[in-house]
Amino acid sequence: MASVTFRDESATGRALEEFSVPGLPQWISARELVRLRVREEVARHNAAPKALFRGLVKPTDAEVELNGYRLRTARRLDWEKQADAAEAAFARNGFLLLVGDRQIEDLDMRIDLAADPVVSFVKLVPLVGG
Repeated sequence: MASVTFRDESATGRALEEFSVPGLPQWISARELVRLRVREEVARHNAAPKALFRGLVKPTDAEVELNGYRLRTARRLDWEKQADAAEAAFARNGFLLLVGDRQIEDLDMRIDLAADPVVSFVKLVPLVGG
């Protein structure tokens, strides 16, 4: 069994948030990793819902804030909807997915967690006026 560390990074490589999930299989697809990450962050949010959600993608009816997304009211989120939104964001280059020191460009790529246990997500911010 393997353990993975999910890390959010700034575009300059600075670590912003990080959490680990143990007990995973050695081999997993990038898609499964993204969905697992989203399921875990939503489960943590749903355990004690707050108006601020710190996650990979913006929930419906939320506003972007400096350190997350402001929900109109504290509420539970649907992890599957969030995971589907994360897959769509990946497809339109909304974030970079890095495993170890290599960029993952295909969600169907198989990843060896024993060799690369750190998975980094770098959110990309669109340029204004560009």
